[in-house]
Formats: sequence, structure tokens, C-alpha cells
Amino acid sequence: MKTKDDAWALVCRHVQEPGLRRHMLAVSAAMGAYAHRLDQDVVYWETVGLLHDFDWEIHPTLDEHPGKGAGMLRAEGWDEETIRVILSHYTEGTGVERHKPIDFALMACDEITGLIIATTLVKPSRNIAEVTASTLRKKWKDRRFAAGVDRVDVMAATADFSRECFAGELELWAHIDNVLQAMQDAAAALELDGRLAA
Repeated sequence: MKTKDDAWALVCRHVQEPGLRRHMLAVSAAMGAYAHRLDQDVVYWETVGLLHDFDWEIHPTLDEHPGKGAGMLRAEGWDEETIRVILSHYTEGTGVERHKPIDFALMACDEITGLIIATTLVKPSRNIAEVTASTLRKKWKDRRFAAGVDRVDVMAATADFSRECFAGELELWAHIDNVLQAMQDAAAALELDGRLAA
């Protein structure tokens, strides 16, 4: 059975760009926090979060990612359920529908981490402890900031996650705050604890 350590070793072999590693660590932290809330397997959800974009440097287009990455995971001995979850985070390209809580969580946690990381990195301190919900709201409204974060996609993914796992009661900004808190708890691993300050 593959482990979270195996996932990180795979990431380190295939991902050299620090920002992409940070993204996967952030999604892993958010996934773990939600697994805890939903009484799911925390380490497994964290592992999926770590793995989900491992092939992006090799397959940097949606024509190839994550579909071709699935073959690499099989060759590495990863189980089909883990591969299925990863394929579900791009249903449009893979045809794999989301239907389990972990699928909806991955989709909801993925893009929003980008806004939180970008907001942290424009602070002189580079310290995520100083990022607040109100700061994120301002950055959210500025569509030019972290323009790669599709606000419409984030809202749709959050709504789906809310409906499937929280009886429709998880509001967008509650979700964003949950992800922020999870990332703040993982600040050292994300290197967003001030060490990157000039």
C-alpha cells in the first residue's frame, strides 16, 4: 500500500518548481482539514492532495493532464481508486465524474489555494499568518490579481462540495476561511512563515 511519504517522493522526482510543490502541499493541508471535519481518512485525503498535480511539469496542458499522469501512477503501483479521484478533478478532459466526498473536496480546495498563496506572497512579510479573510475578499474582487484563479470555477466547485458534503450549508467565504486556516497551520511546510521575506 502506497503512503503519503511515497506521494511526496514522487512529487520531488517529477516537480522541480517550488511554486507547484507549494500548491500541492497547500491542497494537501486543506484536504486533510476537511477529512477531519467529515470524519474521513485524514492521511489518505492529504496524500491525494499531494499527488493531484504531480505530472503538471511533464504534461502542462489539459489535453494531457491528468490523463497521462494516470498511466505514470499505475506504473508506480498506485491504486485505481487514488487514480480515479485524481482523474475526477478534470472531468471535462477525462470523463471521470465526481461522486465521492473526496472528489468534491479536491475540486473545491484546488484553485482557491492559488489566491491565498498569491495574497501571501505580495505581503512584505511573506507570512500567511498576516493574511485575513478581508484581505482575500479585496483580492478576490480584483480579477487582475491571481488572474489564473477562475472565480466562477471556485464558486461552482464550492457549491458542489457544499451540496454533496455539507447539506448546502458551506458558504463560499466559510470555505475560503477553512482553507486559509489549514494553510496557516501548515505555514512552515509551505514556506509561508516569513522565511521568504526579502
